[in-house]
Amino acid sequence: MTSNLQKLPTGFGRLWTAQTVSSLGDGVSHAALPLIALTLTRDPMAVAVVTAAGTLPWLLFGVLGGALVDRWDRRRTMWGVDAARAVLLAIPAAAAALDGLSIPLLAAVAFLLGLGGLFFDTAATAYLPDLLGRDPALLERANSRLRGAQTAMSGFAGPPAGSALLALGRAVPLLADAVSFLISALLVRSLPALPRPVPETRESLLRQARAGASYVFRDRLLLGLALRPAVGNVAFLAVETVLALFAHDRLGIDTYGFGLLLTAEATGGLLGAGIASYLGRRLGTGTALTCTAAVEGLAILGLAAAPNPYVAGMALAVCGAGMGATMVLGPSLRQAIVPAHLMGRVASTSRMLAMCAAPVGAFLGGWLATTYDVRTPLYAAAVLLLAMTAVTASMTNNRRVEAALRAAAPAGGPAGGPDHPASKDPAQESARDVS
Repeated sequence: MTSNLQKLPTGFGRLWTAQTVSSLGDGVSHAALPLIALTLTRDPMAVAVVTAAGTLPWLLFGVLGGALVDRWDRRRTMWGVDAARAVLLAIPAAAAALDGLSIPLLAAVAFLLGLGGLFFDTAATAYLPDLLGRDPALLERANSRLRGAQTAMSGFAGPPAGSALLALGRAVPLLADAVSFLISALLVRSLPALPRPVPETRESLLRQARAGASYVFRDRLLLGLALRPAVGNVAFLAVETVLALFAHDRLGIDTYGFGLLLTAEATGGLLGAGIASYLGRRLGTGTALTCTAAVEGLAILGLAAAPNPYVAGMALAVCGAGMGATMVLGPSLRQAIVPAHLMGRVASTSRMLAMCAAPVGAFLGGWLATTYDVRTPLYAAAVLLLAMTAVTASMTNNRRVEAALRAAAPAGGPAGGPDHPASKDPAQESARDVS
């Protein structure tokens, strides 16, 4: 592709900076909110409520949020949401300064921050392909950089910064996150305004949301791309639920060593995001996605059988690399083939499926560890990942990927080709297909 030689547009640099700063703030708040909750109560359930509140918006409003994003101006949605989140965080910061914090307030703030994240992330996902002209190679490069920055900021820099800032006062990390949202809002506001992809419509919001979900389930390639993170979340949450116990009881790892274990996984994620474009070019996107899925399953199998912390760390690093590459290749392909006027709904539907799968994995991991052994969830996760690889291999193979890219390639419309679902109006189609 000639686009491999093209430079990313100047606007992408501002978008990357905005999301990098915002990811740093997210890492700060994700570490700080549970720790602030612990200063108010020692009840594990109360702390869990604060943590879980941030994920509820995706479960409750995921598809509807995508439908709203497809109606709204994406750039305005992004900077408006981040400006609102900056103002929102001033409330608990003021409450902390006045000694008025409470668990219900923290849970409400976490929920509203998660709701803002739903709109911002969906709008950013839909805005990026328009900014880059829906060029597959440019999208892979851009998502690689965005994913790498997100991992570095929210995974490495943010949590320790949040813990350190909390030592200065409960309001400090909240104010730091507010500043990050404000900077992000100002940067996004300076991005170029792009034409709205959706014409005015009289259809109800619910029908439009249903059309977006139907579009995913009727297209085998998009369904395969959605199943990967959904099934993966079941497996990975089953592992994550027992990982600390497994590390302590089976590998003899202390708290500090467990932190290093997680760092190994995040380091692998950075590497995977960095080489994703190369894998896509070398193997083809479909084959690369199949390979990364297989690598994840084999790595978890290696983790389950690990005789010592060093092998476990290597296994987690390899798994992280597979996940990092997948999280670049999958979304990039989706952004290249989905019509602009459906991008928000398709992205939010896929994300919601992944979010809904997470609690299933957490329950599965806890049940297997309690009923059998702490290694059992790891073996089960590996089997699940490898089975998912076999099931989705034909759904996301190179032939199907190339056909979808060819169908979406012609300029002047959201997609091309009479055989590709994008060539029809899915909103009208779904009104007939979905009752």
